[in-house]
Amino acid sequence: MIILITGGVRSGKSKFAESLLKDKEDVVYIATARICDHEMEERIKAHRESRPTYWKTIETTYHLKNAIKEENYYLLDCLTNLISNIMYDYTRDLECLNMEIQKKVEDIIISEINQLILKIREKDSNLIIVTNEVGFGIVPDNPIGRMFRDIQGKVNQWVAQLSDQVYMVICGIPIRLK
Repeated sequence: MIILITGGVRSGKSKFAESLLKDKEDVVYIATARICDHEMEERIKAHRESRPTYWKTIETTYHLKNAIKEENYYLLDCLTNLISNIMYDYTRDLECLNMEIQKKVEDIIISEINQLILKIREKDSNLIIVTNEVGFGIVPDNPIGRMFRDIQGKVNQWVAQLSDQVYMVICGIPIRLK
């Protein structure tokens, strides 16, 4: 079973995702955020402390499929951080961004997620993916912001099509879309 949970920032997506697994002990939490400053360090610390101590945590951006082992339940939180990290890794030294670069970044992200989903399906395990809905916001005023928004939107659509269930969380209230 693949479940996608989307919504705005601080909408309660992660809390809802974790609640779906509250009675499970064999959970692997695939955390994609990176510590880049003190504020992110505090956020990550709070996330770690909010999870059951018996859940296994793997912090990574790449080779997500390697997180799949013996457990039956996996929670990827979140796709938005994953996209940000991969996009940053592949564009940080570039002076100019174009559609060719955007396509390359999209392909890398889709490959990572596709390999993860294939391994989940092959093992007949369960995966919950948390992501942000970026389509309700303003159009970014810079090329990198617009590229990020476009990649996030396309990847969200692709993952939603592959998912068995899709939820949107608004003000802490989950709404099933699929």
